[in-house]
Amino acid sequence: MTSTIEKALPPKPKIELYSGKYFLACGFGGIVACGPTHTAVTPLDLVKTRRQVDSQLYKSNVGAWKSIYRAEGLRGIFFGWSPTFVGYSLQGGGKYGFYEVFKYLYGDKMFPNMNKTVVFLGASASAEFLADIALCPFEAVKVRMQTTLPPFANTMREGISKVVAQEGYAGLYKGLYPLWGRQIPYTMCKFAFFESTVDAIYTYLGKSKVEYNGLQQTGVSFLGGYIAGVGCATVSHPADVMVSKLNSDRKKGEGAGQAMSRIYGNIGFRGLWNGLPTRILMIGTLTAFQWLIYDSFKVALGLPTTGGH
Repeated sequence: MTSTIEKALPPKPKIELYSGKYFLACGFGGIVACGPTHTAVTPLDLVKTRRQVDSQLYKSNVGAWKSIYRAEGLRGIFFGWSPTFVGYSLQGGGKYGFYEVFKYLYGDKMFPNMNKTVVFLGASASAEFLADIALCPFEAVKVRMQTTLPPFANTMREGISKVVAQEGYAGLYKGLYPLWGRQIPYTMCKFAFFESTVDAIYTYLGKSKVEYNGLQQTGVSFLGGYIAGVGCATVSHPADVMVSKLNSDRKKGEGAGQAMSRIYGNIGFRGLWNGLPTRILMIGTLTAFQWLIYDSFKVALGLPTTGGH
C-alpha cells in the first residue's frame, strides 16, 4: 500500500536538480519575483527615499502621496518605476540564481559538513555581491530621479545619459560600496532568516515538508518571507539611508568615505533611521511576495520550494 508521504511526494522534476537548466530557471524565477514586486511598491519607495533625504519634506506617508498626486497625478506616485523595474529584475535574477549556485557549491561540494546557516549566509553574500554590480547604475539613476525637486531626470534613459555626460560611466557606480553595505547584510538576513524561519514553521506544524501540497508550501514561503523581510529591513536600514544621501548629496570630486563622514555629521545616528517604519512595511510585504512568487514559479516547473528540506 502506498504510504501517505509517497502520495504527497511531488512528481519528478522536469528539470534536473542542480543542473545548468536548474540554476537558469532559478535565475529567471528571481527576475519574475523581484522586478514586478519592486516596481509595485514604487510609491512607498518614493516617499521613503525622499523622507530619508529630507525628514521635514512630508509629515506622513499618506500626506506625501496626496501632495504628490495633486501636483503630478498617478505618474508622480510611480515616479522612478522604470529604473526600478530594470535594475531589480537584473538584481533579482542574479541574487536568486547565484544563491542557488553558491548554496549548492558551498554546502554540497566544498563544505558538506558546514553548519547550514553559515552556508546560507556565505551563499547569499556571494550572490548579492555579483547582483549589485548589475543593480548599481539603475539604483543611482532611480535615487537621483526620486530625491531631486525638480527631478534630475524624467526618464531612465535621460537619467543615465545625464550621469554619463556629467561624471562619465564611473558616476553610475559611485554608490556601489554603500550599496554593497546595504544589500549584502540585507540579503544575508533575508535568505538566512527565511531558511531558518521556514524550518521552524514546519517543525511547529509537526509534519515534514513533503506532506504538504504545493499551495500549502508556498503559503509557508509567504509567511517565512514576511518575517524575514522585517528583520532584514531593520538590519540594512542605516546603509539604505546612506545610499540615498550619497546619490543625492555627494559633491563633485568628493571621495565616498569623505562624503559619508560629512553626511553623518549632518544627520547624526538618529538620522540613519529616518523612514524605518515605511521601509519595514515595504520590505516585509516585498519579501513575502517575492518568496511566494519565486517558490510558486519553482512549483510550476515541478521543482521543490526553498527551505524546509
